[in-house]
Amino acid sequence: MNTPGTIDSPLTYDPKKQAPMKPSASEPEGSATPDVTTTGATDSRQNRTREMQLIPEALARAHMRDRLQDAERESRALRLATARRMQRRAERASLRARRALAMAVMQ
Repeated sequence: MNTPGTIDSPLTYDPKKQAPMKPSASEPEGSATPDVTTTGATDSRQNRTREMQLIPEALARAHMRDRLQDAERESRALRLATARRMQRRAERASLRARRALAMAVMQ
């Protein structure tokens, strides 16, 4: 099934040695670009390869950014919980001081 020269098994993997792409006869006029040169195919293949090589790097960057944002959110939530706990503690201390002052004034 894999004859040499097919899409699955090209004769060569070097873009410069591959034949330029030609529009097929079955396609209507104007559906494909009229002149596809080897240099254009080479550039697009090299760009596509470079982009595909950078995909895991971009995914890793996005994953790290998400983890950093999660950590910052968690840190903010922790600071908020600590601040609320300290505020309640201060309010209780203030209430105790007012009671102590009231008791001292009453005697």
